[in-house]
Amino acid sequence: MILLVLAGCVLASGLFVAGARELVRVSSWRRDVSLLVLDDPRRERRDALQAWDRRFRSTRPGHWVERQLALAGVERPPLLVAGLTVLATLLTCYLLSVALAPVFGVVGLAVGAQGLRVFLARARDRRREEFVGQMPELARVLANATSAGLSLRTSLEMAADELSDPARTELRRIADGMSFGASLETSLAAVQERLPSREVQVLISTLLVSARSGGSLVSALRDIADTLDNRKEVRREIRTVLAQALATGYLVIAMGVGLLFLLNVVRPGTVEKMTVSPLGQTALLVAGALYTGGALLVRRMTRIDP
Repeated sequence: MILLVLAGCVLASGLFVAGARELVRVSSWRRDVSLLVLDDPRRERRDALQAWDRRFRSTRPGHWVERQLALAGVERPPLLVAGLTVLATLLTCYLLSVALAPVFGVVGLAVGAQGLRVFLARARDRRREEFVGQMPELARVLANATSAGLSLRTSLEMAADELSDPARTELRRIADGMSFGASLETSLAAVQERLPSREVQVLISTLLVSARSGGSLVSALRDIADTLDNRKEVRREIRTVLAQALATGYLVIAMGVGLLFLLNVVRPGTVEKMTVSPLGQTALLVAGALYTGGALLVRRMTRIDP
């Protein structure tokens, strides 16, 4: 009996010592990791970049870039996007001035200045089209939720859980805004501002009218879902019909620009001589105006209004 007690005491003491040793080891490891993280130069660089990004966002151009990135759904620091745009602009200016003529560096500046705007506009349009493509499913989810007796706010939260982005993000913003006291009309108006389109306007008007004066929201949402499905198919058919003509138009424009590079490769210095000759300057200006006008005309004729 005494031997068992002694053995138990020895075992308990050993376990206590082992546990205390493991506790000291884990505490030391956590302290070392903390010091390593705090002294990590990459962390210092990240903090410095974040500080510069906050300063850039406080400026007027930074605020504009931040707002456009938010509308486009691009989760990138505004300073990073602006910096990459400046680098791309400088590289374009250098390549055009070397490959064609020094005066084409000005064209590179114009391309760089519009590059960021075009990128953000395309990202915003793509996000809007993705949201419009999700709207039939969104209307059906809301109709099923409201027919089950759920409130509109709960229905929006349920739809946010079931749908993917960008509908999930927008519905989360609506639900969070209503949770913090914002009205349904204000939250839906913000969505209309971020994603302007006829389909979104119809859905928002239906939800607002139902919230104000009542009515059969379930049947209205199901009718909207069927209508949006039909519009989705029509838009898809229109894009299919216009795809070949659109590709041909932009290919002709690209061939015209490529001919300048080809001409300079066949006879080096030809484009630079054209830029110093009055006749060559006139030809370049007329050709540039015609190609620019053609690109704008093709874009206008093949554009599908949201």
